[in-house]
Amino acid sequence: MKSGHADLPLHYGTVPAWLAQRMSLLGGAIVEAIVMEYGRSELLRRLGDPFWFQSLGCVLGMDWHSSGITTSVMHALKKAVNVRSQELGIYICGGRGRSSRQTPDELLQVAERTGLDGQALVRSSRLAAKVDNTAVQDGFQLYLHNFVVTSEGEWAVVQQGMNPSTRMARRYHWLSSSLHSFTEEPHTAVCGRNQGLILNLTHHDAAPTKESLLALTRQQPDRMLREAALVMPAHHEVRAADVDLKRLGAALRLAHETDVRNMEELLLLQGVGPRTLQSLTLVSEVIYGTPSRFADPARFSFAHGGKDGHPFPVPTQVYDETIALFDDAIHRARLGDRDKADALRNLSQIAARMEENYTPSPFLDDWIARERANAWRWGGRTVAGKAQPPKKSETEEQAATRPCQLSLWE
Repeated sequence: MKSGHADLPLHYGTVPAWLAQRMSLLGGAIVEAIVMEYGRSELLRRLGDPFWFQSLGCVLGMDWHSSGITTSVMHALKKAVNVRSQELGIYICGGRGRSSRQTPDELLQVAERTGLDGQALVRSSRLAAKVDNTAVQDGFQLYLHNFVVTSEGEWAVVQQGMNPSTRMARRYHWLSSSLHSFTEEPHTAVCGRNQGLILNLTHHDAAPTKESLLALTRQQPDRMLREAALVMPAHHEVRAADVDLKRLGAALRLAHETDVRNMEELLLLQGVGPRTLQSLTLVSEVIYGTPSRFADPARFSFAHGGKDGHPFPVPTQVYDETIALFDDAIHRARLGDRDKADALRNLSQIAARMEENYTPSPFLDDWIARERANAWRWGGRTVAGKAQPPKKSETEEQAATRPCQLSLWE
């Protein structure tokens, strides 16, 4: 049932309003694109993947390695998704602290609206929390619990605990793989008048689900932790060792060196500036990339930087253009016009193809310096304030006007 966990440096603080609003808008667009393209089950599968979840947080502009990704991403998604839950068929319950204790009541409210078995969902929520807080004696006490459920009754749990003595946080991911049978064998569901689908976990076919949940509480901690594990470093800066330079370099090369006017797959993106194209390419991969593409989540921080200034300040103007382009593509796709959505999908596919015959030279430090020097041009911001133009020393002038460093690529 548990799909993975992630260990993250424990950071305190809040997300500034200017970033929180953008995270919610782009996060909501990403969720809708995934649901539209692949369905609700795929969204849950991704939420159950610690590497994809970290990549999502990075592309949304959070500190690339910190514990704050969990709370901020889930809060942003809950804000964006729940206002459209009936349309999307996705409900996000719980949260941090007091909000986590409201999860049972929120699940019962979802059950009233959808016809799902609310008591079964509450039981699953409590068992997941009980296992990670009590059965697994790893020194982390839960302070965040989010339960994401679909209108079909499938669910995922994202929860996080902290260990103040080591200044680390651990995020746990759960996925209700046993509940997939209810979508494959829909006749096991019971229909009620104007209630939608009824999830009946008292049915004899659901016995393995209950037994497997209880069996988890009897397992030894070393067995419980044999799932996908992501361990983030303590250093704030993004280093070459933290990213796949071949993949990042190919994405940057596509954005800054390719003439989209000569590529049929990207013609609808004519007029989009190279810097925005860089962000679009990385967001496209978060939506359309395969699981193997998320082994280096830090790479996705090169879409919109980080609020702590690493690898560079959040370029708010680029962020806003990215949101607008994805919103427009999704709106058109709802009306049957998929051309723009397909063009955005093609970005990730073309970048992946470019990797095949591409050998990068060390370029990361120069690229970060260029991004920081130009941050003020793109509305760069951090928690410390707005990015300012660099002082006009010779070195900084060179950094601000330096070409895209593609000459470093062989």
